[in-house]
Amino acid sequence: MKAGWEVKPLGEVCNLVGGGTPSKKAKGYYGGSIPWVTVRDMNVETIEITDHTITEVGLKNSSSKIIPKGEIIIASRVGLGKVCKLADDMAINQDLKGVIPKRGSEIDRQFLFYWFQSVASFIEENGVGATVQGVKLSFLNALPFPMVPLEEQKRLVAVLDAAFEGLTRAKENAEANLQNAQDLFESSVGALLSRRLGDARLVPLAEVANLDRGHNPPKSDFVYEPRAGYVRFYQIRDRKSDKHAVYVPETSKLHRVEPHEVLMTAYRHIGEVFRGADGAFNVALCKLSSKSEVELLNDFLFAMIPTEYVKGELLRYSERSLIPSMSIKHLETIKIPVPEVRMQETVVSELDRLDAEMVSLETQYQTKLNDIADLRQSLLQKAFAGELT
Repeated sequence: MKAGWEVKPLGEVCNLVGGGTPSKKAKGYYGGSIPWVTVRDMNVETIEITDHTITEVGLKNSSSKIIPKGEIIIASRVGLGKVCKLADDMAINQDLKGVIPKRGSEIDRQFLFYWFQSVASFIEENGVGATVQGVKLSFLNALPFPMVPLEEQKRLVAVLDAAFEGLTRAKENAEANLQNAQDLFESSVGALLSRRLGDARLVPLAEVANLDRGHNPPKSDFVYEPRAGYVRFYQIRDRKSDKHAVYVPETSKLHRVEPHEVLMTAYRHIGEVFRGADGAFNVALCKLSSKSEVELLNDFLFAMIPTEYVKGELLRYSERSLIPSMSIKHLETIKIPVPEVRMQETVVSELDRLDAEMVSLETQYQTKLNDIADLRQSLLQKAFAGELT
């Protein structure tokens, strides 16, 4: 903070209002006229509409509170560090807190919003909990808030607004260029598959591949460090990161996977694939492996799943579902092209080349987006250190 700025605990100048969730078992609590916000709605700066609503009865029979239009809400459990403004009166769930300046506290709402963005990483770093990270109300109430004069607040907001307008345009341009690159990649893959596999025979997956859905042991069996007699247990989130690795007791009920075999998500992110897993996997994943690499290479099988042949068909089949999912019986009937092995090798090689080019472009654009995010955070830090003129 800038020397000379008055600093007070946040709880002295703002009321932090908790949310709640109506019982899911009770009838008549959901689908009403009251917008109800969850962490999933907090991917924008200003929430104008939500997919969730509750009724007056649901509101009265829960601890949820309505936060007035124009006020700030923050995530205090799950999604730590997220902050949003409300474009209308909205109720909030138990993972959120409304932050409402107390009467007599001269706090510009946009200044409060930017301040929360500046301390977002600090809030996230102080989350506690083995599986779900959260912060206590006492922690939030104790956060040091700069009570600078209202005119200075407005000046800082104007400076940040102007700077962020340019950063927003740069971010939108980078995202548009990334989307164009991804569209070109998809078009190139389609053209390659049409050229190389147009005459190949189509074979149901059940004829050439082993298919297996996973098994869910009780969560009470989960441990979070390797242990003798336990195996790594793979879930959907593990397709991109080992950050949330869990381990379960090795039993005959587990469905095992080896590094050369393919794991495909069978729920929500349907059709996404990864390899290299060594352990067991849950029911939200499906394992695929070639019955005979004389006929079907595992590398070719891995390459075919994200294409229109498999993922495209799975998505079309489940397009009416709120959350995409699949069944083994349907997967067994899906047909993929099975050319002779030499052509499979050629296709895999060409797809790998295209994929490497796409990864390189994605890395470049992601670096630009990260640089923009870093610059935004740097400006916020300077603003609340009194270094912006």
